Amino acid sequence: MARIPQSFIDELVSRADIVEVIDKRVPLKKQGREFVACCPFHNEKSPSFTVSPVKQFYHCFGCGAHGTALGFLMEYEHLEFPDAVRELASLVGLEVPVESGSDKGESLAPLYEVLEKAARFYRDALKRSPAAIEYLKQRGLTGEIAAEFGIGFAPAGWDNLLVGIGSETDAHKSLLAAGLVIRNEDGRFHDRFRERIMFPIRDSRGRLLGFGGRVIGKDEPKYLNSPETPLFHKGRELYGLYEVRQALRDIPRLMVVEGYMDVVALAQHGVRYAVATLGTATTAEHLQRIFRVTAEVVFCFDGDRAGRGAAWRALENALPEAREGRQIRFLFLPEGEDPDSLVRKEGQQLFETRLKDAVPLSRFLLDSLALQTDLGSLDGRARLVELARPHLARIPDGVYRMMLAEELAQRAQVDSGKLTMLNRAAPKAAWPAGGRPGGRPELNSPVRKAIAYLLHRPDLAGLVADPKGLAGLDMRGMEVLKDVLEFARTHPHINGAALLEHWRGSETGIYLEKLAQAELVTPPEAMSSEFQAVMTDLGSRRPAERRFQELASRDFSTLTNEEKAEFRRMQHAARPQNTGLKG
Repeated sequence: MARIPQSFIDELVSRADIVEVIDKRVPLKKQGREFVACCPFHNEKSPSFTVSPVKQFYHCFGCGAHGTALGFLMEYEHLEFPDAVRELASLVGLEVPVESGSDKGESLAPLYEVLEKAARFYRDALKRSPAAIEYLKQRGLTGEIAAEFGIGFAPAGWDNLLVGIGSETDAHKSLLAAGLVIRNEDGRFHDRFRERIMFPIRDSRGRLLGFGGRVIGKDEPKYLNSPETPLFHKGRELYGLYEVRQALRDIPRLMVVEGYMDVVALAQHGVRYAVATLGTATTAEHLQRIFRVTAEVVFCFDGDRAGRGAAWRALENALPEAREGRQIRFLFLPEGEDPDSLVRKEGQQLFETRLKDAVPLSRFLLDSLALQTDLGSLDGRARLVELARPHLARIPDGVYRMMLAEELAQRAQVDSGKLTMLNRAAPKAAWPAGGRPGGRPELNSPVRKAIAYLLHRPDLAGLVADPKGLAGLDMRGMEVLKDVLEFARTHPHINGAALLEHWRGSETGIYLEKLAQAELVTPPEAMSSEFQAVMTDLGSRRPAERRFQELASRDFSTLTNEEKAEFRRMQHAARPQNTGLKG
């Protein structure tokens, strides 16, 4: 599939000016070496949003939002990554190239084209089917809402679409690649969708990716989606999101429901912010897409056992995206009802009043865990803490996690300050950047200092004769430092933002983003000499490292008092991840 070359992204981010990009959208004021403003991502009265022209990086000390010019466009303009690249490229006057993998970029055009032809065929077939029209009327849908969502109908039969699109071999190949027809063992094609109401699934730009089909008879399965194709990935797409963005300028929330008909019925009755997953549980990609559009998501499920099971799966996948500034809630409907049936009975106003009863993620999590134990006993409260530990560990560090831990402490009747095991249970990055949530991380090791200097000025890598000379040093972050040095040396004209974008989405990228928030007080004219001093300090540690490893390999009880003291000093200075001590 065609994709944007990483080399272009590196050049684009190095050429863009983050101050100019942000200032056009959020007026900035100069303050020392940085620019400040009130954060556009949360409400505040005094500015805590800073933009560094040196690092080409923004960071809010209030809500923790941070990133490069690309990241800002994604969050502020609610853009997907490729669209943000195109937007930034247009601002700096560059044309976005694409490179091809095993599939040529041009090969996608016939898929988009044949999907549009299929959509027209299904819409025309709906007009000619009294049974399908009557079905939609019985479900309370008007012709206007059906037209807005592009709803169609796949008639009964095995080759209606094949005949309707055309008999050319190329057309059949495109239909097969788009997932609209199936080839049997004899090599013959037949329509995938038959006697179903057809719901087009679109991407953020309105392009057709696939279809969902809802049976109107007694056939099974009730819902049938397009298969995975070069265009359609059901774990990534949300049905109705394009229509929500077309209908609403400001999106207060997104409500995640289970079926296409739920989305359309809610829209018919004025609830215009519903989307549906495509036969899968809500994924991390779904949630990331949701939170680029709005700060609140409500999962809407039936109140029966199956609905609560689905809600719990959604909760588990939502935990890594739970943080301050975001709301994640769960709305349980009366048993036997779904959003489609309930909104037709109650109408928009009564249905939306139910949102007041939507349960916050924190309460749903702790209430569900509390049902598994007896809070009337000490053992039961201790079990609640133990059950909660792995779930809290998946929530990002920050105010939200801290407050949830305090709520857990109240329920377990424990001093919140004594729940330190929750912090120990948290999954750490390979090289934690330290510092308090929302504040600047501490540069309390030479490795962190060296990387922070490189994020300010990647050209400093040219002062290191041979990064491979750092091999053998077992210190946290050393592999990242070597990787950054190697990349910066081979790309002498990039800036710090390009380093961040090069590792976007990886564990290394998360670590670099944390260190990009650190403050360097070194004057610009002294940066080269200070960086060289840090690197000299690292180079001098090799003999000490060998001594450390020698002491670590021995049983601690066999060391002399002097050796134990020496080992403790080295351990404090180096802080390796694994000491290897047996004592």
